[in-house]
Amino acid sequence: MSCRVLLVDDDAAMRASTEQALELAGLSVTGFRSAEEVLDHAGPGLNGVVLSDIRMPGMDGMTLLQRLRDLDPDLPVILITGHAEVQLAVEAMRRGAYDFIEKPFAAQNLVATLRRALDHRALVLDNRRLRAAAGQRDDLEARLPGRSAAIIELRYRLRAIGASEADALITGPTGAGKEVVARAMHDLSPRAAKPFVAVNCAALPAAMIESELFGHEAGAFPGAMRARFGRFEHARGGTILLDEIGQMPLDLQAKLLRVLQDRVITRLGSNDAVPLDVRFIATAKTELAEDVARGSFREDLYWRLNVALLRVPPLSARREDIPLLFLQLVREAAARHSAPDRSPAPELLADLAARDWPGNVRELRNAADRFVLGLDWMPGASGPEGPRLAERVAGFERAVIAGAIAAHGGHLRRVYEQLGVSRKTLYEKMQKHGLDRRLIADDDDD
Repeated sequence: MSCRVLLVDDDAAMRASTEQALELAGLSVTGFRSAEEVLDHAGPGLNGVVLSDIRMPGMDGMTLLQRLRDLDPDLPVILITGHAEVQLAVEAMRRGAYDFIEKPFAAQNLVATLRRALDHRALVLDNRRLRAAAGQRDDLEARLPGRSAAIIELRYRLRAIGASEADALITGPTGAGKEVVARAMHDLSPRAAKPFVAVNCAALPAAMIESELFGHEAGAFPGAMRARFGRFEHARGGTILLDEIGQMPLDLQAKLLRVLQDRVITRLGSNDAVPLDVRFIATAKTELAEDVARGSFREDLYWRLNVALLRVPPLSARREDIPLLFLQLVREAAARHSAPDRSPAPELLADLAARDWPGNVRELRNAADRFVLGLDWMPGASGPEGPRLAERVAGFERAVIAGAIAAHGGHLRRVYEQLGVSRKTLYEKMQKHGLDRRLIADDDDD
């Protein structure tokens, strides 16, 4: 896959002249007039860098920098600043920008900066591939952290399915991370450098649903003054995420089935078929098989989507992952809010693992944000209906041990000294509760 420069500048003349200068230097450039547009093309799978003006209407360069770092903190972002914006550029560097270049700039200086950034990006991607091949922590494990059997199985299936061209169905409860899985699947595929377009099926306006997805020609309906690409065409060569597909109206399901089968669309007001080179990924928070039985979802569409099925587990199915996951979310929140580091106590991590999280990872992320900001962050206790005393005691013991292992980075001596038990007792209890030995760091000091 060739290296790419994604150029963002709302000034059409400046964007065109910069593109031309970079192309003359042998670089592959794709220009965008807004920051929002480039987000569909950037991500962990991008073999390239982002070059953006810092002053733009709507989303500015600083906000784009933060959004891109949320997608992939190792993606080089270079900001173009004005003569009087050096202080702003310094702040951008503090927030993680790779570099900045001041207007007016010499083309050769910009090219040299971009080549360094592209070399850095190539090295990052090579290292990720090598770590993955060696069975070590890779980008996918960073996105879907945890050592429970449920999350390990999910990552295994994701690696196997992601690189294929097969359409896929992702199921799981609210907040479990279905869109994260879909985005990872896109980034693992040969389509990673192409757009990733998410369509919220539950929020599509009923009156404009076909125009929104398929596009329209000028005059197709009152107010259609000019032709417009739909969301499906915008994803050319990439991936379309049909989020919460179970909420899609039945009449539109029939049209979607035809698109999936024939890979063509017809814009409103036209009779010409437009070829569609995309991969479809759908998500659902309910079991679509049950929706089929109730008659609210087409059976033929269900089987067409269900080529590859991925189930995202709720947090209740992987409680031992909660302490490690919370620690990672706290680090991310501290960086996002430019807040000082706060380390949760082992007892607090154990309490988190014993609690119910109906909102799953999304709810845990909100708790991490409140913890970092020093707000009243602890969710309420579970309801009156709960497990028996013996189960609660065993669950608490398991959560305390998992929390201590996470808090001490896997160093067993610190864990059993803190818990006041022998090494042998600690091992026996880990075995009793099914705690994965891979929770323990490779460089254990015991």
